[in-house]
Amino acid sequence: MNEKGFEGLKVWQKAHALMLDIHKKLVPQILKNNPDERFDLVSQIRRSSKSVPANIAEGHGRFYYGDNIRFCYNARGSLDETVSHLRAAIDLEYCPNDLYEKLRAQAEEIRKMLNGYIEWLKEKKIGEKEPGANLHIREDAAGYFISPPETS
Repeated sequence: MNEKGFEGLKVWQKAHALMLDIHKKLVPQILKNNPDERFDLVSQIRRSSKSVPANIAEGHGRFYYGDNIRFCYNARGSLDETVSHLRAAIDLEYCPNDLYEKLRAQAEEIRKMLNGYIEWLKEKKIGEKEPGANLHIREDAAGYFISPPETS
């Protein structure tokens, strides 16, 4: 692939491929074994697997590296959620072992790539000089006052 932007990122490509494999290979297996799971496990694993490449893409669209890193952390969390749902699928015997192993290996490769991408972003600090990149919004803690109960 010779694409630019987020589609050119190998980590996004791998995350997108995992999402496609889950939708095209795992979901039909789950539904074949238990059609009632379409509103539970299937729905959850579809959403979490879509969230991984979506967060990578959204982070890539940010100007400041700290924002990009934050979205990569979200992607990593969604990846863990996907693996948890994948584990449920194998434990509930909705998924063949060979498919589980393949999807699990893909997830581990993506985790390593995400961690490497995060480290690269921290090192390069892209957008560090953008206006407002180093501003932090802080609010003073609001005081809470408890008034005595009204008596009638």
